[in-house]
Amino acid sequence: MGSDSDAGSTAGSETGEEYVVEKILEKRIVGQGKTEYLLKWKGYGDEDNTWEPEENLGCPDLIAEFERQWEENQKKKRAEREAKKSTGSKRPAPASVAAAAAEDYNERKENKFAAASAPKKQKTTKETTRGSLASAEVTGFDRGLLPEKIIGATDSSGELMFLMKWKDTDEADLVPARQANVKCPQVVISFYEERLTWHTNSANDDE
Repeated sequence: MGSDSDAGSTAGSETGEEYVVEKILEKRIVGQGKTEYLLKWKGYGDEDNTWEPEENLGCPDLIAEFERQWEENQKKKRAEREAKKSTGSKRPAPASVAAAAAEDYNERKENKFAAASAPKKQKTTKETTRGSLASAEVTGFDRGLLPEKIIGATDSSGELMFLMKWKDTDEADLVPARQANVKCPQVVISFYEERLTWHTNSANDDE
């Protein structure tokens, strides 16, 4: 691809076609702290964007630039949360607490970025690309993970959501409460029981 190799990693398919990374859009932590990046491929539409593991990428400059911008965004978010705490009420709304807890929980699971380049990834067919994209769009129950416990809740989006911790992984996702009620009712019941306070009726004693 000539000078295109400076813009991102390239990989050849069985037909000799090369794929060039145009831009890194997002990142996530999966499995045992493994980092994956959402890539925009040069010459392809957004429907062909794929999540790829860090070790398969050969574009350290793009990764470094993305990490720099990502860290700046995280600092802004933390500063905004601190500003809200100092100017808001003494006791934040439960939805705000749960949303902040979800973000902080996932931040703690992220590994420090390593800028070393990795071997080039071999891409095969467009079907593989679309398959990777499809797997990246599903979360929670759709990935076949087993719920372990609910560690928080929020209704900031207008719908009650549970922050679900999954078994055999450090990940946690926000899932709709209506979905959790059907797929793991015992986990939901346990979450409410932990927060349930029993009150005695003093009026009965007076009678």
